[in-house]
Amino acid sequence: MPAHGPTGYAFNRTRTTYLATELLIARSHWSRFRGLMATDASRFRPGQGLWIVPSHGVHTFAMRFPIDAVYLDQERIVIHLEQGLKPWRVAAVRVHAASVLELPIGTVSDTKTEVGDRVDILMERPLDTEAA
Repeated sequence: MPAHGPTGYAFNRTRTTYLATELLIARSHWSRFRGLMATDASRFRPGQGLWIVPSHGVHTFAMRFPIDAVYLDQERIVIHLEQGLKPWRVAAVRVHAASVLELPIGTVSDTKTEVGDRVDILMERPLDTEAA
């Protein structure tokens, strides 16, 4: 995972299942750009995730493994899904997205997450703390 920062969880309220129980937040320009670049796949395990805020889309440049991406609107409703997004790709841009959750591959199918689901995100520390 990227450098240490606030952790929390992402819970799919519609499906009553966790998307991530160890969620990091990327709010600064640098942490959003860097995302999971150069992270080893063994360091991004099931239950982990990166919440990129704000974001209309993501890329997987310099990544070593595929991911699932869950696009959320301002109310944290799922508006788009990217499953198995391979390294060195640019994902769809969704102008109505307010943030994107990057999750280990298989998370979307394992949790049966669908467009229209509501996601609760709770951080252990205030959201104004940025990941390094």
